Amino acid sequence: MSEQGISILADTLKTYRKVLDDYEVTDIYAAATAAIRQATNNQVILNRMKKETGITINLLSEEQEAYFGFLAVAHSMDTPSAVTIDIGGGSTEITLFVNKTLQKSVSFPFGTVSLKQKFVSGDIINDEEKKLLRQYIKKQFEKLSWIQNVKLPVIAIGGSARNIAQVHQHTIDYPISGIHQYEMDLEHLAALNTFLGKMPYDQLKQLDGLSADRADIIEIALEVFKTLMDVVGAKKFQISKKGLREGLIIHRVLQNEPKSFDKFNVFEENARRIMYQYGRFEEEYQMLTMTTEQLYRECCRLNFFTFNEKHLSLLKKAAQVFSIGEYIENDSSNQHTFYLLANQSIAGMSHVERVKLALLASYKNKDYFRRFSAPFLNWIHRDELKILREFGALLKFVYSLNVSKRNVVKSIRLEIINNTVVINIVASKHPMAEIYQSERQKKHIERVFKKPVKIQFLKEGEMG
Repeated sequence: MSEQGISILADTLKTYRKVLDDYEVTDIYAAATAAIRQATNNQVILNRMKKETGITINLLSEEQEAYFGFLAVAHSMDTPSAVTIDIGGGSTEITLFVNKTLQKSVSFPFGTVSLKQKFVSGDIINDEEKKLLRQYIKKQFEKLSWIQNVKLPVIAIGGSARNIAQVHQHTIDYPISGIHQYEMDLEHLAALNTFLGKMPYDQLKQLDGLSADRADIIEIALEVFKTLMDVVGAKKFQISKKGLREGLIIHRVLQNEPKSFDKFNVFEENARRIMYQYGRFEEEYQMLTMTTEQLYRECCRLNFFTFNEKHLSLLKKAAQVFSIGEYIENDSSNQHTFYLLANQSIAGMSHVERVKLALLASYKNKDYFRRFSAPFLNWIHRDELKILREFGALLKFVYSLNVSKRNVVKSIRLEIINNTVVINIVASKHPMAEIYQSERQKKHIERVFKKPVKIQFLKEGEMG
């Protein structure tokens, strides 16, 4: 690294150190990757940064850099097995994980900046240079027998991947926010390559979703991703907003608190954060999920639904966050609920699943459901939308059974008497508010059952 580069690094760290001091931060962990690792004077750089800024920089090995990227993906996405790629300016890390367990990893000594220096003669790459780049990258990736034709999703980490997702979302008028767990396929990448390839450099720098400082290397990253998908035989290209930084934090926390994160229950971890953020606590969410499961199983027992484990899982997830928009405003809670859930990254859920969750958790009536689902008719089949609408009605009824927030319901049992669905509800406390509210909301489940509904609240021990 040149003296100019070292001076820029020192000035940057000094500025950052002032911010840390203002916030009285004392626990600092700094990590360096390929740019320092590949520098012949890296020890000089590390020693100088320590002396001038007081910050000790940990120089990560290639294996560590790959591992921390995997760790972030495993703890923030529900994809059980995949090939990951993290392409930076000077290195590219590839990992293979199966059932959330790291199998293999490698770091290549090339990134978008070094590839530009090697293959690109002008500001941006041309068609002939792309051809040479593809040949080179394919040859490198084919050295890894463990990724060839494994037919797993490719998960991309880093700024170039995020920019590609943002640009693609702009080109298709994507209806929701967020890029974490965004999915594309090879056709999407090829179409985006064609779209970007028609733009001159000055126009690329102005493109919505693309950082101006990545305009010269975005097509290089795109070629690398496309080539990796070909070698892997991948049908899905997924984006992880979580990367090296989050992996370092997760690793640090797990060392002290091994049970702090559960990579096999990613949604549940995140759902708790969302619930606490919007004023819902453990006892209430447990009651809502318990009552939802009981009501769904009873409906299946009486053949109103066909039991499906995935449906039950989605219902229980939606029960946890049903009507969280009340935290902002009660009168329009359904609108706030839908917006909050549809437009924030929810670890462990794809974007389609996130929309389904938002539709269920925001259910108020058929009209609002139709309005909220309108932009997603190409995402969710109309038959599934009908089921989701009925599930939303169930959840709205369940929510009415805890309107006092006292967790009074202990169990639910359904029976059909003279063509009327009788809902027997065992309550541990006097359910005055629940009696009133459930009578108001029963019309929603009468439409599901296509039968009149009678609600009976019983004391513990009264149900036979």
